[in-house]
Amino acid sequence: MLSLAVLALVFFVLRAAFRAVTRLLRRHAAGRPAEDILTIVAASIATGVSAQGMWRFSGDVLGFDGPLRLLLFAFIEVAVITSAVRARRNMRENYSAGIDGIAVWALTGLSAVLSSLDARSLAEALFRLAAPLVAAWLWERGMAIERHRITGRARINWRLTPERVLVRIGLAEASDRTASEVDAHRRLTRVALAAKRARALREAGASDRRMRAALTRLDREMDRAVEYTGLAIDAERQEALLSQIGALYNTAALIDLNPPVPWAPEPEEPPARPALVAGTTGVDDEDEIRRAESGPPIIDTAQRAAGIRAAREYWDHQIERKFVPRAADIALEIGIPLDTAREYRSLWKLEAKAHALIEAAYNEHGILDTGTFPAIEVDEPVLSATSAGGSPSNGSPVNGSSANGASPGR
Repeated sequence: MLSLAVLALVFFVLRAAFRAVTRLLRRHAAGRPAEDILTIVAASIATGVSAQGMWRFSGDVLGFDGPLRLLLFAFIEVAVITSAVRARRNMRENYSAGIDGIAVWALTGLSAVLSSLDARSLAEALFRLAAPLVAAWLWERGMAIERHRITGRARINWRLTPERVLVRIGLAEASDRTASEVDAHRRLTRVALAAKRARALREAGASDRRMRAALTRLDREMDRAVEYTGLAIDAERQEALLSQIGALYNTAALIDLNPPVPWAPEPEEPPARPALVAGTTGVDDEDEIRRAESGPPIIDTAQRAAGIRAAREYWDHQIERKFVPRAADIALEIGIPLDTAREYRSLWKLEAKAHALIEAAYNEHGILDTGTFPAIEVDEPVLSATSAGGSPSNGSPVNGSSANGASPGR
């Protein structure tokens, strides 16, 4: 009766454990592809084989027995599983297995070596070496598949592949050209190279024997090209041959090329000048002073940026003082070319404050935007006509406009 009770208890315990394991496996396998499940199963079997080898190693070599042997024999396998779980989590978060991925391979190799040390034959030693490595390889492939699924890209691109080897030795074609297209291209290339060789020998003053040999080869390659490529009637291949010959004949011209610098700044186009108000006439003073001193040219980007900042500060200061500077004033004050000052002024005079000053001068006094002028009444004149020496003279208003806003005489 006691034996029956024990058997019944063991039956119920095993059934509960089986159901729990089945439920756990179903929940873990839900939504996973079949190859991932098979990878986990195969890796688990290989890990079990490795653990069986460590069981024998702990008993025969280390002398563990009883509960101590049961508790300590598979510590390396547990460490391998722990490192594999950490590496998978690290890969999902950082897209890399990190140091835990290296630990999986190191601990697997250690387990394989220790298991094989207690083998009774060479075949058993090789088997115990292979089992942990198979488990690590399956884990690595599962990680690579999941990494590719998450990131959408492979880990590395091998430089040495069967396809590249076949292309390198000429047994495969890298493009989608047909065999006839590849053969025609090679025959045309041979004709072009033979023509280049004959021309080089002629220019070098080669002997008659070498010239006859070169011309004979050129004639032979030309005959084959006409026979097998249809060169005499195919206009596209005639053009391809001429293109190859033109490229080969002008190889020396490559050293004289002056290609543009790809990172050089593009030249700025001057903005369009705003149209004058309908019904008004007049000549811009900037057109009359185009021959003014332009200042030193800006050589590099740093000097150009410094000139822009200085011109902008000068412009803002004069606008605050109720004056709209001319391009010549900006060029003489800052030391930049007149054309550059005209570009800056054509943009800045469209801003709110400058435009308000220009519009007020036109609406109230009929003054066009001809350069520097007092747009509204101010206490003291700031900018005036430029003297012959290049410095402004105080007290003489520009364009005939006075400080009180009188209309200029034209």
